[in-house]
Amino acid sequence: MLKRLVATTVFLLITSIGVLAEPVYDSIEAFQASPEYAQFIIDNLWILLAAALVFIMHLGFASIESGMTQAKNTVNVIYKNVFILCAGILTYAFIGFQIMYPGDFNGYFGFGGFGIGFDASDPVGFLTPAYGEQMTIWADFIFQAMFAATAATIVSGCVTGRIKLHVFMMFGVLLVAISYPITGSWVWGGGWLDELGFYDFAGSTLVHGVGGVAGLACIILLGARKGKFKDGKVVPILGHNIPLATVGAFLLWFGWFGFNGGSVLSANPMEVSYVFVTTALSAAAGAVSAMLVTKLVINKLDATMALNGILAGLVGITAGADVIAPALAVVVGAIAGGIVVFSVMMLDKLKLDDPVGAVSVHGTCGIWGTLAVGIFVAEFSFLTQLIGTLAVMGFTFIFSLAVFAAFKYTIGVRVSEDYENSGLDIAEHGVSAYPNFAGIDTNGAPSPELAKS
Repeated sequence: MLKRLVATTVFLLITSIGVLAEPVYDSIEAFQASPEYAQFIIDNLWILLAAALVFIMHLGFASIESGMTQAKNTVNVIYKNVFILCAGILTYAFIGFQIMYPGDFNGYFGFGGFGIGFDASDPVGFLTPAYGEQMTIWADFIFQAMFAATAATIVSGCVTGRIKLHVFMMFGVLLVAISYPITGSWVWGGGWLDELGFYDFAGSTLVHGVGGVAGLACIILLGARKGKFKDGKVVPILGHNIPLATVGAFLLWFGWFGFNGGSVLSANPMEVSYVFVTTALSAAAGAVSAMLVTKLVINKLDATMALNGILAGLVGITAGADVIAPALAVVVGAIAGGIVVFSVMMLDKLKLDDPVGAVSVHGTCGIWGTLAVGIFVAEFSFLTQLIGTLAVMGFTFIFSLAVFAAFKYTIGVRVSEDYENSGLDIAEHGVSAYPNFAGIDTNGAPSPELAKS
């Protein structure tokens, strides 16, 4: 760790001296002819590739959420995930990006205007002002837009199987347009938490925690799926396609290399490769830990919990992937893998129905990962990390609870019991995901013919 800190200090010193010595370019052509342009191309290309990796994560979310829930809701799950990605990008472009990065503001709320914010009158205005000459404003926007959509799509897994489709759509848009960019501006936009010294490298709290706590607010008001809790006992509602869920989990792990690696905000080989290593170690430790804890606590070899252990480790390391030592990344991931098991059990005891464990994976482990920075890295204060986590989570929870309550007591948020029993695929979309498969009936249960075999 000491060697890495020394190397990083030397690199930053050299970089700073280089930046101070760089001329001010008065045209794009002059910048393109400069020696610095080659490095700019490499940095910008890496950010775009990282954005593409985060984009693939949305396929992972759709797959794991579909596989871990009932067959009768598969089309509905896919529809929600397609909508929230597309609407999230558009909403973030129209308003969210300029709330999250408003420029000079009071530290709590700012708005730079509608749109992405490109100033055509500036001859080198295509360079984003936040990060100097490392990427274009377009690369910065598309990378951040993928993050914004990720926060909203986490909510989809929490509420699946019983929410009205249009309610979820409206809630997701409002989350991306207002709540997510406001709290994001407090840290990544140079707001009051950034000035306080709060650190969240790639979003354990700012992205994953926001999605998890927003989902928690929704399921509190939405209620559990029919049949989930009977006579004070938890009745498991099994996922219909564990192989699909496994594909989703590995797609998320794959995409996370872009999620964390891209957050270096350059193609710095030392930093990017270091983040790849801590990300992989934490994910692996999370899976192994979840396997062991599940076996010891409930005496089951639960494959879905192992998959959630991977995601728990990924969420846990996201806040400190660039500053936590590799050996400690294993510790962070292992603790996250254990936490996710107990968090899922706790929500069940509280009769809060989260079909895919998203609140536990993203919310609970997001909190742990952010606090871990203050525990394992001497440069950061645990108290500051705690204050920042509580502020972001608290604002998001209150916003989500207020918005969802407004929907509940006006237009209603839950589908009818008949719709829920028949499945949202048939009720809201008029089509089944498996129309020609005799082994599954419209309720997602084995058909009588299959049961006899």
